[in-house]
Amino acid sequence: MLKFIDLKKENCSVEYALAVVEIEIESCAREGVVAIKVLHGYGSHGKGGAILVELRKALSLWKRQKKIKDFFGGDKWEVFNPQTFEILQRDKTIYGDADLGNANPGITIIELP
Repeated sequence: MLKFIDLKKENCSVEYALAVVEIEIESCAREGVVAIKVLHGYGSHGKGGAILVELRKALSLWKRQKKIKDFFGGDKWEVFNPQTFEILQRDKTIYGDADLGNANPGITIIELP
C-alpha cells in the first residue's frame, strides 16, 4: 500500500510538516504500508522549497536511525529506477499511482522497512 500525505494542501509550517511525516512514518510502519508519497511542492512559491529541504534532512537522519529504509525525489519515481522497482515488487497495486513516471519534483517517496 502507498500512503499519500498532502502537505501542500495544508499550507503548513516546516515544523508542522516534519511532525506530520514523522507520525505517519511510525503509524504506517505498524500497518505494513510499503511506501509513503509526500506532496510538498518544489519551492516556486517559497514554502514547498523550505519543506523539501528540511524534509530531506530529516529523512537522512531517520534513514540512519533505521526508521525508514530509503527515500528519493519524485524525479526518480518511475518503473526503471531500482528503488521504485523494489517498492513496486513489494506491492503491485502501486503501479496505478498517478505520479508514477511523471518526474514530479514536488513529491518525495519514502520506502518503509
